[in-house]
Amino acid sequence: SYITNWEKEYDIRPLETESIGFRFENILRVASEKSGRGVVVLIDEYDKPLLDVLEKDEELLDRNREILKAFYSVFKQTDAYLRFVFLTGVTKFSQISVFSGFNQPLDISMSEKYEALCGITEEELLSYFAEPIREMARSEDCSEKEMQQLLKQRYDGYHFGKTMKDVYNPFSLLNAFYNNDIRDYWFASGTPTYLIRLMN
Repeated sequence: SYITNWEKEYDIRPLETESIGFRFENILRVASEKSGRGVVVLIDEYDKPLLDVLEKDEELLDRNREILKAFYSVFKQTDAYLRFVFLTGVTKFSQISVFSGFNQPLDISMSEKYEALCGITEEELLSYFAEPIREMARSEDCSEKEMQQLLKQRYDGYHFGKTMKDVYNPFSLLNAFYNNDIRDYWFASGTPTYLIRLMN
């Protein structure tokens, strides 16, 4: 597990009786003390343990919720050791009630200040990815301009603020460049099954 790996990294020997929350708290404290700096915590899909069992197993859903509450409550207790915490997920914080034990997080999902944070802008695409665009255009036997349009059509269109600044899906775009092929990478990576159930 990640917790065990981090304990090894920082030479921490946990007791078998220690909870996952206590072990995480200890890792944050030791990491800060050893580095002399605040710890940055990045958690992708913070809500996945709940979404995976939603509408399937109510008992497991409740158990996972309690485990996450204990885990995330550590942030309040370790505030002095943290620089910042960044969580991503598909549900609103208030909808899943796992943060009652720590200061209410700030939802920046639709903040204009951060609207291009989780994507690749048009400017970035043209500045940093000119060579992969050229290679894809060659392999598809089209012009670079046509390839840019195709990439825009397939991977652009995400908006996270009132100004509606376009951002490209980085997962799909980078996979397209790596594979030199246009496909539905994001959908194929594992669309949450609960979304599909809700749409049916």
